[in-house]
Amino acid sequence: MASSGWRLTLFFKNEVPMRLRKHEGFTLIELLIVVAIIGIIAAIAVPGLLRARISGNEASAIGSLRAIGSAQSTFAASCANGMYAQTLDILGSGPSGGSAFISPDLGASATVTKSGFTVGMTGTTATGTACNAATALASGYHAWADPVSSSTGTRHFFINTTGTIWQATAAISGNDTATPSGASAIQ
Repeated sequence: MASSGWRLTLFFKNEVPMRLRKHEGFTLIELLIVVAIIGIIAAIAVPGLLRARISGNEASAIGSLRAIGSAQSTFAASCANGMYAQTLDILGSGPSGGSAFISPDLGASATVTKSGFTVGMTGTTATGTACNAATALASGYHAWADPVSSSTGTRHFFINTTGTIWQATAAISGNDTATPSGASAIQ
């Protein structure tokens, strides 16, 4: 039988003919699949991002200790007749008409928080006066950088008059010249 192009459609009473779906949006299933995929990707990526942030914070802490060591060497050689600054804020103030020995973010106070680490410094008291009028001088120094929490860092860092930077998984206690116990040198 040949098709004449006419189609017979029967409708029952109160029956509405089925309409074809217009392609103007996403179905709920499609949206749920996309949300699930994004969730899986986030679950994989977030721990890596947190580890990267911790590594960055620790690198910043090491850089801060390097800056302190360099500033102390400059301070001792050019300003304090072989003596060292006893605290960070002394390094943060320069001689009259000159610049500070350390950047303002580290030299703002005796201890500072920078990139998730608490950075501080102290030394063995000595007498004398420096070119920046500081009288709190030291015959040696030691500085530390401890993480504020376990989400900002997992290692503790330390530097002293020797210029070596040490690391440990617990807070490091040491003195101005000796190798701190339980720590390993990283520089």
